[in-house]
Amino acid sequence: MKKLTMTNGREVEDNQNSITAGERGPVLMQDVLLMEKLAHFDREEIPERIVHAKGAGAHGTFTVTHDITKYTKASIFAKIGKQTSTFTRFSTVGGERGSADTARDPRGFATKFYTDEGNWDLVGNNTPVFFIRDAMKFPDFIHTQKRLPDSNLPSNTMKWDFWSKTPESLHQLTTLFSNRGTPDGYRKMNGYGSHTYSFVNAENERFWVKFHLKTQQGNHTLRTDEATKLAGENPDYSTEDLFDAIEKGNFPKWTFYVQIMPEIEAETYHINPFDVTKVWPHGDYPLMEVGILELNKNPENYFSEVEQAAFSPTNKVPGISFSPDKMLQGRLFSYPDTQRYRLGVNYNSLPINKPVNEVNNNYRNGYMRHDDNGGASTNYEPSHFASVAQTNKNNEPPFKIDGNADRYAYDTSLEDYTAQAGNLYRVLAPNEQADLVKNIANSMEGVPEDIVRLQLSYFTAADASYGEGIAKHLGITL
Repeated sequence: MKKLTMTNGREVEDNQNSITAGERGPVLMQDVLLMEKLAHFDREEIPERIVHAKGAGAHGTFTVTHDITKYTKASIFAKIGKQTSTFTRFSTVGGERGSADTARDPRGFATKFYTDEGNWDLVGNNTPVFFIRDAMKFPDFIHTQKRLPDSNLPSNTMKWDFWSKTPESLHQLTTLFSNRGTPDGYRKMNGYGSHTYSFVNAENERFWVKFHLKTQQGNHTLRTDEATKLAGENPDYSTEDLFDAIEKGNFPKWTFYVQIMPEIEAETYHINPFDVTKVWPHGDYPLMEVGILELNKNPENYFSEVEQAAFSPTNKVPGISFSPDKMLQGRLFSYPDTQRYRLGVNYNSLPINKPVNEVNNNYRNGYMRHDDNGGASTNYEPSHFASVAQTNKNNEPPFKIDGNADRYAYDTSLEDYTAQAGNLYRVLAPNEQADLVKNIANSMEGVPEDIVRLQLSYFTAADASYGEGIAKHLGITL
């Protein structure tokens, strides 16, 4: 077998784990393998988005309904009744721009909040967890969701081959292959930040936070036969449904919630709170209502507003920040890098992405520069002639980092992989369990038996009836 190398020929010793500062620390820029891998991945296709290629969007408002100022100093949450303009883009994840809206796939749910302190982008999905928990694996995962290099056809074997070697995906797979994997349009699904982020309050205290957007239209899903029928009859079903509802004045709304974990509790909590394949149990950290997101204006031009909308988790404001979540840390590089490649370095000055507050920086030139380019002002500092100056008022408390820089694996126990997936399976109604089992079995048809049996061992460990049901459909004796 050939040895895996970087582009300079250096052999790769660990292609699964990023270099972090301590076991739970943030990712380091010195991880040149991760940076090279993500940078290459971001440039693999043009001009279509590599993921989230097909989407629909709408303008709206966010209104604060409950006070959370003891947790965050972000101006967007400053007082009850405060309104902030927004733009939200929904999307499928793996499919191309011509794919069907009802395909079994996670849905992107990204909202740009045009706050008075700058733009805040909440870039998430319609699921609270994800398939993997280290960005080192992200290009490989997405490759399995695309097409074979020879036939240019999608391959279930390729997908299950990867998933069977990545048992951390079990929780998300249980979500994806349930009826939640085919939501009934964009209006009738929930949204999640998925990652753990942080709030910082006026006293410079940090809290870990998860974001939830619960649809007020009812969380409705489609069974496989319904989704397949719609894919043939109206592949733009979700796009049309959203546009028509807003056009008729039937404005969709979501209730915005947060879960809050005090910083110190993360150190002893029984699960890693920065693992994006896990949820925080609501019994430990209940949902706290914050506000209402309403979509009330359709785009006037799809390309200039929806296609050129550029979201990135790096777009944050004072009072909202990051966490050591390895997937999030990777996205902090990959998302803006993708946008610079797709739209040019000045993508944030395009009308749909431009902040409502004044922007002053020393950036000049580059693709898509369409303003005065800074005029004759200096574009460096320190300087006696500088026209802009830094501020220290929004400093954050330091991240607590403890440990040696190394490539650390997450917990790799079977219990870690299967516990929450089993919990999810057991909360599904019997008819939903039956649909889940059938959907997985149908997807596994034709996949080599050794791959299937390995995957079945995970499903069985999550819940015996879960694995046995799939095996029965496939005619396999466990």
